[in-house]
Amino acid sequence: MQERLTPFEAAPDTVRAMQEFEQHLRHCGLEYSLIELVKTRASQINGCAFCVHMHTRDARAAGESEARLYLLSAWRESPLFSERERAALAWTEALTLLAQTQAPQQDYEALGRHFSAKEMVELTFLIGAINTWNRLAVGFRVAHPVAKDDLPWAANG
Repeated sequence: MQERLTPFEAAPDTVRAMQEFEQHLRHCGLEYSLIELVKTRASQINGCAFCVHMHTRDARAAGESEARLYLLSAWRESPLFSERERAALAWTEALTLLAQTQAPQQDYEALGRHFSAKEMVELTFLIGAINTWNRLAVGFRVAHPVAKDDLPWAANG
């Protein structure tokens, strides 16, 4: 994959503003584990390898289990996610696939059972932010870092 351009080099002020927004969202009151699950799930849907790599790494570093990360794309069929997480993941999928889902009432109602109005807004901004990052990374073909240990065929020679 050939990187098309480097967003930070092309528009550093805008990228910095987005990074500052990310810092706000990180400290908005939502649980860090939930933030990383949401970011990872949206990135899976959008096929953003850079962001999946980053957010699964960050989640593991913060103590997230491998099992939950492996099962995130199948969260509806797994008992490893709380009702609050399920509501957030459903909302993540609904808003990430907005043209298809139109944010169903049932997902909104489930969200309201587990989140305050402020948290619902913060979560919605979080979902919007990760979708923006996904579009930058996928659109400009930003590659995730690769360590030699990540390449099984390179380990033998």
